[in-house]
Order: sequence, then structure tokens, then C-alpha cells
Amino acid sequence: MREPGESVESGAGGPVRPVPVDGRPPPRRSWAEVRWRQFRHAPRPIVRAVAASLSVAIVLAIAYLAYDVALSRGAELPGGDLRALAIAGYIVVVLVSGSVITYLVVPQPTRAGTLARRSTWSAALGFFAAVPIAYLVMVAAVQVVRPMFG
Repeated sequence: MREPGESVESGAGGPVRPVPVDGRPPPRRSWAEVRWRQFRHAPRPIVRAVAASLSVAIVLAIAYLAYDVALSRGAELPGGDLRALAIAGYIVVVLVSGSVITYLVVPQPTRAGTLARRSTWSAALGFFAAVPIAYLVMVAAVQVVRPMFG
């Protein structure tokens, strides 16, 4: 709804937005305001991709922490100290599962009434969401949570 004293202007096929009568543009949002709004109104496919990768990464990071703490307290496990291999396996599993789960839960947009189709773009979205998540969760686990266990 228009405020008193405002006119309505529409761009070439763009949204209709109110413009003050005095011709001044509306105040610009700061960088932080723009990013906060983008964070609050993230597209559903992005939220699903991040949630899929984050859930797998957290579960695997907890398993790695248990393994790391057990080895540091003197447990003798079969195969010896395989922490480097465990981290490599963690990364591979998070990337692959993030891609596959996102492929399954993010269908390609279609017309109403037609079957949802899967796209390799959904898998790529999951992969690119999983890369920073795998790193950040492992850094938080090793650098923040691990020191709490001595």
C-alpha cells in the first residue's frame, strides 16, 4: 500500500515499487543489512543442501572425536593410528553424501502437475555446499571441542 505523497513507478517488466514524490531514491541498505536479509530468506534448495551436508558432517566429526580421544588415551585399536586416513575418509563421505542427498531432496523446478525431475545441478549444489561445511565442522571439532577432552 502506498504512503500518502508517493507515486508508483515500474521498470521495464520489473517489480512495482513506491518512489517518493520528491524524486529522491529510498535509503540504501548497509552491507550487513543486505547479508542479514539474505540469510533470513535463503532459498529452500540452499537450506536443504546445507542441512544435508551439515548433519552428515556433525555425525562423522563426533565419531572422529571419539576415535581421536580413544587413541590419545592409550587405546590399542586394530590398524594402529589411522587419524589421517580417518580425516580423508570423513571428507570423502561428507562430499559424496552431501551431493547424493541434495540430488534426492532438491528436485528441478517443474510446472504444476508434472513429476519432479532430478538434475545433476542439484548434486553439484550439494557438493559445493559440502566443501566448506566439511572443513568448518572438522576445524570446530578439532580446535574447539577436542581440547575440552584433554
